[in-house]
Amino acid sequence: MEQTIQLSLGPDPRTETLQRLQALLVQRFGRIERAAAEWRLPEWVLVQGVIGARTKSEVSNEATERIRSRYGSWEAVADAPLDELQAELVTQTYPNIAAERLKASLTALVRLRGSVDLSHLAEMETGEAMRWLEQLPGIGRKIAAGVMNASTLDRRAIVLDSHHARILQRMGLVPPKANTDRAFDAIMPAMPQDWSAADFDEHHLLMKKLGQTWCRPSAPDCESCPAQSLCVTGTKRAATR
Repeated sequence: MEQTIQLSLGPDPRTETLQRLQALLVQRFGRIERAAAEWRLPEWVLVQGVIGARTKSEVSNEATERIRSRYGSWEAVADAPLDELQAELVTQTYPNIAAERLKASLTALVRLRGSVDLSHLAEMETGEAMRWLEQLPGIGRKIAAGVMNASTLDRRAIVLDSHHARILQRMGLVPPKANTDRAFDAIMPAMPQDWSAADFDEHHLLMKKLGQTWCRPSAPDCESCPAQSLCVTGTKRAATR
């Protein structure tokens, strides 16, 4: 039988870029502590993610706590009338869509698990668990990664919101037109092996701050951006000034 020779291509240069980027972001924004324990239950993180589209995290956190307190259980939220949920989620950017997706995802969970319970994910490999979550209505890669990483499951899965994905594309770390799934698959092999789940979480939150402050969707302020020297877009802009 003919032998196949495996050639090592060496370390991924993007890993060093991510490490340098993290140091710059911590220097600029400071360290970010993880959420309170009661906000890190997998079910809580799922709900917050489902209702949080295009809405500030602080607003979504408050809305998640509000509906949990009002209804007393996520099963009761699943049973709540849709128009009532829409009224409860009026603080969200898209309250009608948020309510529809929340009711659909929680109802599906009750059907599959008998209750709104994600404890079985702890026994599953990270990729398998994310695929299980993504079968639920309204659950895409971002929310699935968030449940695995930002919750008490503490898995190494990077959460990519619009800010984070945009920065990765502009920096040249993922393909320029990659959707969330492709960007996730592209960047995960480059993530530093010594980073814990908490490091992944902090990195995402720092990247979000970067996207809100300098690397905005339109009119990015590359000149002031702390990551300019590491960024393909930023260095090109600097060369043309």
